[in-house]
Amino acid sequence: MLRDMWTISKKDIKEVLFSRGNKRGGLISILVVVGLIGVYFPLFSQDTWFTSPISVLNWAWMPIFMVTSLVTDSIAGERERHTLETLLASRVKDQAILLGKISAAVLYGWGLFMVSLLVGAITINIANWGGPLQFYPLGFFIACAGLSLLLCVFISTIGVFVSLRAPTARIAYQRLSLSMLALVMLPVILVQLLPKGSLAPMLASLETINLQLVFWILGIALLGLDTLFILAALARFKRTRLILE
Repeated sequence: MLRDMWTISKKDIKEVLFSRGNKRGGLISILVVVGLIGVYFPLFSQDTWFTSPISVLNWAWMPIFMVTSLVTDSIAGERERHTLETLLASRVKDQAILLGKISAAVLYGWGLFMVSLLVGAITINIANWGGPLQFYPLGFFIACAGLSLLLCVFISTIGVFVSLRAPTARIAYQRLSLSMLALVMLPVILVQLLPKGSLAPMLASLETINLQLVFWILGIALLGLDTLFILAALARFKRTRLILE
């Protein structure tokens, strides 16, 4: 089963990297994200890139958001290109197909984020050539790696649900993107509705918050949600139902 999962994942990653035959388009998208998070933003932040976690977290959504393009194409795109029937007619188990497609999106988004973090560290050290070697605080780096992985799993699993019910990959992408945009914009709207003068005390309290505790709470919550949605996806993904649809 693991070999089948890897085969499915490798196929999907190769397709998004080569952008359905356009190798340049896929590589340019990756270089843009790595260039922004790994070069431009670290140079803009300079010293705060390592000392202030917010500097990194502000842009963590970019590679994770790119997961949507891959995962929404996972089922709807196969159906649209009439390759889903061939995949379902194979001897590969349903679980291997589903988990392979989720794994492809996770590896793509999470790998892109981690590479960007490492390139960012290299960029800062080159910019401060001759000074002491700098890197992210170990606890923060591990927390970023863990939370981004869990978040990629969450988005990928939700994307599979959307892709299962969408007639085309474009519609699936629009639905998932709008949902994610709504989640991002909701806090911004709520902040605008706060009474005047209440924002400054809230920001001051954030400076004293226990980030380690927050990371643990978020990690446990995401792990629970990931487990729940993966089990639900396994129950929903049945080749007999997909063939009839």
